[in-house]
Amino acid sequence: MKMFTLLQAGEVVEVAPAAVETVAEVAVNDPASAAAAQAQPKGGGMSMWIMLALMFAVMYFFMIRPQKKQQKELQNFRDSLKKGDKVVTIGGIYGTVTEIKEASVLIEVDNGVKIRVSKQALVKDFSEQQ
Repeated sequence: MKMFTLLQAGEVVEVAPAAVETVAEVAVNDPASAAAAQAQPKGGGMSMWIMLALMFAVMYFFMIRPQKKQQKELQNFRDSLKKGDKVVTIGGIYGTVTEIKEASVLIEVDNGVKIRVSKQALVKDFSEQQ
């Protein structure tokens, strides 16, 4: 015969399957003991929202804000390009700016070798600053 283990008022009680029905009936007939058995801590909803807000704030200050700042600096660099600036394309090609148009730039890669690339494909050449 199978035995069931119940937790009743802080003590473990083993009962036979036939007695399980009577325990369930007692819980139905005595709402105070049933409520005490099902009592759970309250206030979990508000703390969850606070934690979500804190996680969003951390993500904003450590990920989104620095990325926007970097994008703004890169856009300012591209807008302030002038003839003779050293640049690198996103493909890794080093060159010097020789001509600037609204959406593209002509860069000299080697003596007499020039290529036209989009302004969006340029980043600043940091190799000389190191």
